[in-house]
Amino acid sequence: MDGREFYASLIRLHILHHAAQEPIFGLEIIEELGRHGYKLSAGTLYPMLHGMERKGYLFSVEEKRGRQTRRLYRATELGQMLLEEAKHKVKELFGELFEES
Repeated sequence: MDGREFYASLIRLHILHHAAQEPIFGLEIIEELGRHGYKLSAGTLYPMLHGMERKGYLFSVEEKRGRQTRRLYRATELGQMLLEEAKHKVKELFGELFEES
């Protein structure tokens, strides 16, 4: 069974979580998710980031360091509100998944 469709929303929440704490960039998130066992390519992650930005959950700015330019993402106010709401819903749903019978 391919669980990618189930995990995509969890990954978006994880991205919002980190972007609400501090500016994030693509490679950093790929590595962070890799530590949790998720292997995302840039071709999967960047469309996800761009989609979240289009929907108003993230905003980005370019940061130039010497010759290198990277795009930093932060959670918007809407993204932070969505994250807080999602935390409550996830807690409730996952609590039920792990209840003792």
